[in-house]
Amino acid sequence: MTAKRLIILAALIVLGLAWWTCQHSGGSARSGKASAAAAGHRGGFGGPVPVVAGKVEQKDVPIYLDGLGTVQAFNTVTVRTRVDGNLVQVLFQEGQEVKAGDLLAVVDPKPYQAVLDQAKAQAALDDATLKRQADLRARSVIAPQDYDTAVANAQKSKAAVEAAQVNLDYCSIKSPIDGRTGVRLVDVGNVVHASDQNGIVVVTQLHPISVVFTLPEQQLQEVLNQGGGNGGLKVIALDRANTAPLAEGTLAVVDNEIDQSTGTVRLKATFPNNDLKLWPGKFVNARLVLTVRKDATVVLASVVQRGPQGTYAYVIKADKTVEMRPIKVGETENNETLVSDGLKPGESVVVDGQYKLQPGAHIELTGPQGNPVKNSQQAADGNSPHARKQPSKS
Repeated sequence: MTAKRLIILAALIVLGLAWWTCQHSGGSARSGKASAAAAGHRGGFGGPVPVVAGKVEQKDVPIYLDGLGTVQAFNTVTVRTRVDGNLVQVLFQEGQEVKAGDLLAVVDPKPYQAVLDQAKAQAALDDATLKRQADLRARSVIAPQDYDTAVANAQKSKAAVEAAQVNLDYCSIKSPIDGRTGVRLVDVGNVVHASDQNGIVVVTQLHPISVVFTLPEQQLQEVLNQGGGNGGLKVIALDRANTAPLAEGTLAVVDNEIDQSTGTVRLKATFPNNDLKLWPGKFVNARLVLTVRKDATVVLASVVQRGPQGTYAYVIKADKTVEMRPIKVGETENNETLVSDGLKPGESVVVDGQYKLQPGAHIELTGPQGNPVKNSQQAADGNSPHARKQPSKS
């Protein structure tokens, strides 16, 4: 290879290295600029961190115990005939509201009327015999035992009349309770018997109605401490999704023993059920109002953060920086958490955006969709969509 060719080859190598160096140094610079821009956009070292703010509130908070329950009719009666005979009338409509004493059906009364008439005739005869025996006994014409026999026969005839009258009354089948009739179990024209198990109709009392639910045995003492052993505590029935309230009632009774197989105790609550939202057999979620915490400190559940040292929250300071403050929390209900220590009512806290924060970081208040709030101090004072509205001052 000649010297000229070696010079040309060396020049090409130098040019290639220069081009490669230029390309990579430029890409790194562009990448660094993009990273810096992204960091600034995310609120890292290049700017404030966007967060959503809320207020620490003070209000009365109910404390609940939740259990799965079943709706039961307050009373249920299977209406049956108490005499044998032909069913000649059914006087109720299926699903009809009836009162105690309403006539529901009639068994043919003619055979029982005949027995009653016969018993009355015999009773009249025995009464007349007794009167004659009494006159004869007064004159010592008959022996004492003959008079005693006449007295016994008269009493026996009277009892037979009463029994015949009872059987005749049983031909008229009446509702024993207030309630709603179900599906008719036998049709007109059938012969019914007192020994029939199916009956004629089932009547259930729906006003009021009961809900039987269970709680873990560990919560029993809490219920008893609040006077639940005597009933009277408020109970709310909710739908299967545990979202929509159906009715409000009161605790009626706490069962007198714990079910050892499940470790639960049964409770029964009574509901007026005037709108019939509760129906026998329906599964509901029963919420027992155990007590009400007066003037409790409350924050949205998303305010509470958890770390290796326990629970904490980011508190917004006047200079738009945040402080990571340890807190103690209690129950959470309806997306609100009770705070027993660490926060004071009226303080501003971070509701959303905590994962970007460090203690002392500067913040920018935004709405729930990430839009900046123009007046940050106004947002911190309660105009955040998560903060409670304050009454306007005139």
